[in-house]
Amino acid sequence: MTTSEPTTIDVEVAKHIATVTLNRPDRMNAFNRLMTEEIAEFWQRARDDDDIRVVVLRAAGDRAFCTGLDMVEGPWWHEVNVWNQQDPGVLLGPKQHKVWKPVIAAVQGMAAGGGMYFLNEADIIVCSDDATFFDPHANGGMVSALEPVGMLRRGVPLGDVLRWALLGTEERITADTALRLGLVTEVVTRDQLWPTAQQLAEEIAGRRPEAIQGTVRAIWEALDEPLSLSQRHGLSYATIGNRGREATPARDESVRPDRRFR
Repeated sequence: MTTSEPTTIDVEVAKHIATVTLNRPDRMNAFNRLMTEEIAEFWQRARDDDDIRVVVLRAAGDRAFCTGLDMVEGPWWHEVNVWNQQDPGVLLGPKQHKVWKPVIAAVQGMAAGGGMYFLNEADIIVCSDDATFFDPHANGGMVSALEPVGMLRRGVPLGDVLRWALLGTEERITADTALRLGLVTEVVTRDQLWPTAQQLAEEIAGRRPEAIQGTVRAIWEALDEPLSLSQRHGLSYATIGNRGREATPARDESVRPDRRFR
């Protein structure tokens, strides 16, 4: 893991919001080993730093949010003992690191292949009207596994996930289709993308953090649990997270944005 200032991502923290910008626009923000390590280190910071209540994840440049693995540098995990290898998605996704702070992703341009590692574990995804989502694995004769499985887990319909994974770059999900499928929750113009994500983050950051984090954890864990277990966990999380509520303001007005939502 890296311990110096990150070079492939930019991180700013203000008003309880951590804004993370993927910053390899010359490589269309494809991730390499260094970016993966820097992202993983940030997720651990976000998990443990109580000053961070919400994360906004976005990308530099005009062409792409993220196009997956940097194929010029290629996979780095092949040098590791085969029984110790793990998919980079295990490091790139916030929920893999038990980050229960809400993550808002702002997507512009291309979101391809492994770029879904970020999106499949985001809580809210907003995209610009020029965003396209596609999977190049089939073009290169490669198996596409965790990316489409993550989309299924988000509730994207099976048939649409199969088209996305099997037709390669010939099948591109447009912004409007992504909204229809439930992959994103809002489509805006490019100039409104980052302000919209920021306003959403400010609204959430102004809420009582114990309640927000308990809600996020209960919802995500329920995806992997039987209903009866989720109900028991839900009750226990409400008991834990609501303790001390009377002494804590439900909203921090100092970070409240002036915005009406959909």
